[in-house]
Amino acid sequence: MDWEAKLAGAHTEHAARSEQPAGPGERDDLRLAGIAGASWAAGLAAAMLGRDGEARALLRRAADEYVVSWEAAPPGSWGRPIAALRCLLMAGADARPVAERALAAGAARAEGAIAAYCAALALLVLDRDAEALPVAEGLRGRDDFQPGAVADALAALAGGDGAAYGSATGGVLRSFEERDAFLEDVRVADTVLVLDALARARSLDVPPRRSPLLPPGPPA
Repeated sequence: MDWEAKLAGAHTEHAARSEQPAGPGERDDLRLAGIAGASWAAGLAAAMLGRDGEARALLRRAADEYVVSWEAAPPGSWGRPIAALRCLLMAGADARPVAERALAAGAARAEGAIAAYCAALALLVLDRDAEALPVAEGLRGRDDFQPGAVADALAALAGGDGAAYGSATGGVLRSFEERDAFLEDVRVADTVLVLDALARARSLDVPPRRSPLLPPGPPA
């Protein structure tokens, strides 16, 4: 994939979306999420080019923009704090304020797999692993949460099980390698990067991996 072209295109998209106001009947939070998505795409493209400092800056910007879109979104829009947490973890930045805010907003009490995923990430960010474990376990086997290997990896992180973590993230990576469609056509196994950041924070061994869907080194 031409990552230089992808990076340039993401910057162009970010500028265009930033300058264009919401149209008639268009939700402004979705417009704002699109701006954040362009920063996310640029950050991952920079990471795939090995430009780690640039990647970190762009992912931090994306996280800030996802938070802004979350503030404008209807209640229950858990995808926005999830995206912000993921960007901050990949950037090696402090994700605790967003995690605390997501839990205060009720992620752990809300219905649905997406809310549970948000709660599991937030609890892991805050090192509240004992609380994260049952939430992660509850995601296992759900038809509305795919790939299931992500739930296995979250549970392994919460349980401090390095061997199980390595096996689960191998499954996560395979699920990315087997898919055809990627958000914004950014062909990166970003979930693996997110999970690995949480694993390193727990001093768990992160197995070496080679894949065209992973950058030459972590963006953090």
